[in-house]
Amino acid sequence: VLRCLGIPTRVITNFNSAHDKNLNLSVDKYIDMSGNTLNLSEDSVWNFHVWNESWFVRRDLGSFYDGWQVLDATPQEKSKGIYQCGPASTRAIKEGDVNLDYDSPFVFAAVNADCVTWIRYSKKRKERIYSNTRKIGKFISTKAVGTNSRVDVTANYKYPEVKEISFKIPYSQYKNSLIDDKKILVTAV
Repeated sequence: VLRCLGIPTRVITNFNSAHDKNLNLSVDKYIDMSGNTLNLSEDSVWNFHVWNESWFVRRDLGSFYDGWQVLDATPQEKSKGIYQCGPASTRAIKEGDVNLDYDSPFVFAAVNADCVTWIRYSKKRKERIYSNTRKIGKFISTKAVGTNSRVDVTANYKYPEVKEISFKIPYSQYKNSLIDDKKILVTAV
C-alpha cells in the first residue's frame, strides 16, 4: 500500500530474531540447579522474522531520525493497547535510543538482545551463568532492486560486533610507545 502511495518501502528479514516479551532487552532462559529448563520466561528466538521498512521524514522525532522506519504488519505484541509495531527509526535502533515511542525497544531487542541463561536457586535468588551478546540479529537483509540478490542491511541496525583480541606486551614497551608518541590502541579484555 505504501508503495502505491509513492513511499519507498522494502521487505526486511532478520535472522535469529529475538522476541523480547517483557522488554528488558534480553532473551532470558532459566534453569534449576540440576540444569532443567524452567518455563519462567515467554522470551524466544525465532529463526527469522520479516517486517517492512519505509522511508519517512520524522518531524515528530527530529531530522536525525529521518530515513528508513520499521513497520511490522504482523506484530505479536500489543503496543499502546493494540497490535501494532512502528514506525521505529532504524537510526534510533542503531544508536540504542530505546526510550522513543513507536516500539523502538522491541525492535532494538529483535536485532540486538543478549541471550542470558540464569540459574534460579529460589524465588528471590538467581544467578546469571551465561550471556551471548552476538547471537541475535544476523544477516539482516533485503532484496536488491532489479535482481534476486540479497543486500545486507545489518549495518543500518547495529554497529559491527567487536572481536575480542587478547595480547600481552610488557609495560615498559607500552610506556615507551607513549613516550615516542606512537598511536597504539589497547583494549582491556
